[in-house]
Amino acid sequence: MIPRYSRPEMAAIWSPENRFRIWFEIEALAAEAMAELGTIPRAAAQAIRTHGAPRLAAISQADLDRIDAIERETRHDVIAFLTWLGEGIGEHARFMHQGMTSSDVLDTCLAVQLTQAADLLIADVDQLLDALRGRAVEHRHTPTIGRSHGIHAEPTTFGLKLLNHWAEFRRHRDRLVAARAEVATCAISGPVGTFASVDPRVEAHVAKHLGLAVEPVSTQVIPRDRHAAYFATLAVVASGLERLAVEVRHLQRSEVREAEEYFHPGQKGSSAMPHKRNPVLSENLTGLARIVRGYAVPALENVALWHERDISHSSVERMIGPDATVTLDFALVRAAGMMAKLTIYPERMKANLESLGGVVHSQKVLLALTQAGMSREDAYAAVQRAAMATWTALGTPGARDFAANLLADAEVAGRLDAAALTAAMDPARDFGQVDAIFARVLGEA
Repeated sequence: MIPRYSRPEMAAIWSPENRFRIWFEIEALAAEAMAELGTIPRAAAQAIRTHGAPRLAAISQADLDRIDAIERETRHDVIAFLTWLGEGIGEHARFMHQGMTSSDVLDTCLAVQLTQAADLLIADVDQLLDALRGRAVEHRHTPTIGRSHGIHAEPTTFGLKLLNHWAEFRRHRDRLVAARAEVATCAISGPVGTFASVDPRVEAHVAKHLGLAVEPVSTQVIPRDRHAAYFATLAVVASGLERLAVEVRHLQRSEVREAEEYFHPGQKGSSAMPHKRNPVLSENLTGLARIVRGYAVPALENVALWHERDISHSSVERMIGPDATVTLDFALVRAAGMMAKLTIYPERMKANLESLGGVVHSQKVLLALTQAGMSREDAYAAVQRAAMATWTALGTPGARDFAANLLADAEVAGRLDAAALTAAMDPARDFGQVDAIFARVLGEA
């Protein structure tokens, strides 16, 4: 985790303090369940809770250093934690971790951390959805040019552009909710997952109090297909962020300049060129998306563990768990702020829309000619001739626009007069269904 791209709320989930508090809660809940079942004395479960909870609530850097020192000797993180915890509990500490394995603690803890992270990410997406919806509604009827292959295609509205992204992030939200549910499972099943040394009711008790589901069948670890689906979902969300960022980056190009990131008072775009206003936020989002996507492959490779358990997944997850969630959290919040403050230039959009002399209305003329009796092949050839004549003459003195070139073509003029051609090319015809699309997507009455 790099502080530059970390928000405190997400970074805290992956802190040693949070991890150890979750480990303690797993151990305390398991002990309480065992006490209810008569496996350990009730006094032991009470001592673990009574003496352990304040110790974890006030855990300090000195405590963290002590746990690290024990781990350097034992070379086992869970044993180091249990040893430190036992120092504050006393003789009843011998009843902790009865019949459990370190994976019971580690995997259940990771499930809690990933669900905590998912909750933040879902809230982040909600923030971005609010920003996208607000700007989409604001520019519902703002005409702009739609592009395919980066080339002018047909008119659309800027609101529809943003609505498309809103709909995508609504799907991303659903994916995050599903990924959260899939990864939120608890395993307290003992060595190789047979429950030979721990009652399944202990697992059920821990799961219930941690807000997790019971893993139906574990080995010594929770199956890693769950985690692979989680990190793959983060990668898909990141790709959606990059798609939005690429749109902003293109629109901010000097030749386009239809929208741009908000330029703060006192902000500098270049150390050498004082005039620069660069799309730094969207470029940053593009880079962060690459990082998050890169963690999907290691998560997929973690699925194939040897037999009932190995630890080849462990080092991977210690890195990708914090890094992927922290990075995506930062990127989502940055994207929400970027879209909320995006500077939009409707007049520039209008100028770009009209800059090719009307050729963007070619399909409507094609359809009008076919309805007037011309074959589609002949109509296409006639419209293309006029469009290419307009395109190649753009900017030259005395150049005719698309409508004039069409009317100068005898085949076209024989089918459509000036009034019919003007009606066919009416820009209002492009936007007749915009409100219906908004109603369909947003559920408006």
